Amino acid sequence: MDSPRTPNASPAAPEPVVYIVDDDEAVRVSMRWLLESVGHKVQMFANGREFLAGADPRGPGCVLLDIRMPYMGGFELQDSLHAAGFRLPIIFLTAHGDIPMTVRAMKGGAYDFLEKPFNDQELLDKVGGALQVGLREHAQAQASSQRRDLLKLLSAREREVFDLLIEGKASKVIAAELNISYKTVEVHRAHIRDKLGATSVAELVRLGMSESGKRPD
Repeated sequence: MDSPRTPNASPAAPEPVVYIVDDDEAVRVSMRWLLESVGHKVQMFANGREFLAGADPRGPGCVLLDIRMPYMGGFELQDSLHAAGFRLPIIFLTAHGDIPMTVRAMKGGAYDFLEKPFNDQELLDKVGGALQVGLREHAQAQASSQRRDLLKLLSAREREVFDLLIEGKASKVIAAELNISYKTVEVHRAHIRDKLGATSVAELVRLGMSESGKRPD
């Protein structure tokens, strides 16, 4: 039997990017200077529409996002990113902050909310925390993608057996449900373990939960 397959080694994670989305050029430039002075990679955009056209939200990073902007404001961009499945941590920036805005930002999944003018060190601390979250979520997304790719290696019958296995069903039960022999189920189980590089049912369950978007306890 061939040796178990394992996911290809992941390439080094790309450098995280701090995206500044603000229609005030002076504010953008000031924040860029501050962030680059401590080694952060920065990209700037004047509004949400420019961000969607020019940024790559699939990589790690975070967004410093103004709320009130022409063409596409901060909340609209936040909704667009979430609808597309992107989870970049967002720090909202506004000179017009109030309690309803803060509540909406946080309910929408914002990492934090800062009101202009803000303290430089406070901004750097918030960005540092947001980037850690962004890197962690990017790594988790990459790992989930690799696991989904592994599941595509299964044949249709192996996938049926796999789905029943992760429901906790024994080989005899699976054989009865699929109208195949116990020995055939065991052969499929061996092939599944080989293709997925799994050594236990627990590992198979984690793979299945990852595909469904659930997280094991």
